Amino acid sequence: MPKGLESLSTKEYPGRLIIIGRDRTGRFDVIIYAITGRSLSSQARKLEHKGNAVWAKPTDEETLKEENRDLLLYPAILISRGIAVSNGKQTLDIKACFGKSHNPVEVLKCALYKWNYEPDPPVYTPRISGCVLPGKKAALSIIKRAEDGTSIKQFFDIPLIPGKGKLISTYAGENKTPLPPFEGMPVDIMINEEKAEDLANSVYDALEPKAHKGDFRVAVASIFAKDINAVGYDIFIINRAERM
Repeated sequence: MPKGLESLSTKEYPGRLIIIGRDRTGRFDVIIYAITGRSLSSQARKLEHKGNAVWAKPTDEETLKEENRDLLLYPAILISRGIAVSNGKQTLDIKACFGKSHNPVEVLKCALYKWNYEPDPPVYTPRISGCVLPGKKAALSIIKRAEDGTSIKQFFDIPLIPGKGKLISTYAGENKTPLPPFEGMPVDIMINEEKAEDLANSVYDALEPKAHKGDFRVAVASIFAKDINAVGYDIFIINRAERM
């Protein structure tokens, strides 16, 4: 298992996660978005590719009826003059800020200035976001709750180096309440796969639970983008609900 995905396999519950990197040939920008969920409402979802977007959609409308749908259903990935990815509706604002700067960190700061962590006590789920711009430029961000209730916003430049990537998740990985948020710098990983399908399967397998533990996997979307202007990209999605 590639470095980084090994560490992912030790996390019982990472929540949502984003990987941004470059395939080992240097031809493709690589974006992974994955969902794990503990609650019935979180698990009653799938990822769906439509047009130049990947959406978090319901698999069971009845289960989601009493929940905050704004936090569960959203565009996870949008491709247009760049690639925007996040665990919420802030993806739309990232896309809207494309063209306002050639610096990916500045794009995320533009998009996320009005956003805070999710209003879902006692968890207060962090918002994780990322973008890839022309010229092999990328960035990741996380917005977490501080002890005094304010928001901590962190931004990370991500170099796009062949065969390498960076991973960020909403939670540190322990399955307890409240869930501890992701800490520190994005995790280094190696990207050995040369196809979107192969990397999606590697991530899905890394999230497989240990014996006698709950399977929190919901979905994985993998994109290998040759041209981030929405021309020439390969996408593969795994939805656990479709494999059961």
